[in-house]
Amino acid sequence: MRSKLPAYGGQAIIEGVMMRGSQACAIAVRAPDRTITVKTESLGGLYRHPAARLPLVRGLLMLWDALGLGMRALAFSADVQMGEEHKPSPRSMALTMATALVLGIGLFFVFPAAVGYAAERFLGASPGAANLTEGLFRLLILVGYVWAIGSWDEIRRVYAYHGAEHKTINAFEAGAPLTVESVGRFPVEHPRCGTAFLLTVAVFSILLFSALGPLPLVTRLASRIALVPVVAALAYEYIRLTSRYAGLSWGRVLVAPNLALQRLTTREPSPDMLEVALAAFEAMRATEPAPPNPNESPAPPA
Repeated sequence: MRSKLPAYGGQAIIEGVMMRGSQACAIAVRAPDRTITVKTESLGGLYRHPAARLPLVRGLLMLWDALGLGMRALAFSADVQMGEEHKPSPRSMALTMATALVLGIGLFFVFPAAVGYAAERFLGASPGAANLTEGLFRLLILVGYVWAIGSWDEIRRVYAYHGAEHKTINAFEAGAPLTVESVGRFPVEHPRCGTAFLLTVAVFSILLFSALGPLPLVTRLASRIALVPVVAALAYEYIRLTSRYAGLSWGRVLVAPNLALQRLTTREPSPDMLEVALAAFEAMRATEPAPPNPNESPAPPA
């Protein structure tokens, strides 16, 4: 079993990386003049609330807070790239996040449920086959989406910063020197990645929704929306658990599909991208109240 590590995770953003610690986060962005702009901030009390240690509940709390943190990081990167006058307002950012959530649930949960219902109602599929069709369609949407947007130049660069984030955390967890040369030797995949979380959600949704059996269309669609938090909470706990045992033979088998999917959402970063990831990581660690504690819980999705 791999040793427990501090709660270090992160996120790739536009021309930069956000690194999150136990009580603080840091955002590093490559500015148009090629300098690195760094911003640090303390995390909210939610991260230290007793509920953040409760199984299932902690996943929902952390994922919700991560959405807001990620949006603030994206706003900061846009500010660095385009200037203060083009900085999105808090209202527009909130509207963007809400719209993305609605579209994501509609595309990833409601639409596949309608496809599964159509397979059962009009093609004569059994309830089990219809639920399997729904789940496979959901997985197809996920894989197709991350593959399609990966063809955009801007997204390819974000994927490369994603790889830089993973390499940095991999190097830290291995106890390697945090230099560009050293970090560059590590893989771009990481078992706690958000991509792994999405794949786990897709698989868990097949199991959970199949247990509901045949349902009328409206009830079927409503159940998918209502159970999104349940599937997300279960997936979060699974990612936490498997990441702890990723160093064992059976653990590697469990995380292998998640690591394989990350090949679509990561790219090999350039040395200057690794510099940005390291700047974010070191700035985050400098704001932490104490050195890394080996007895802390493992990190949330990276």
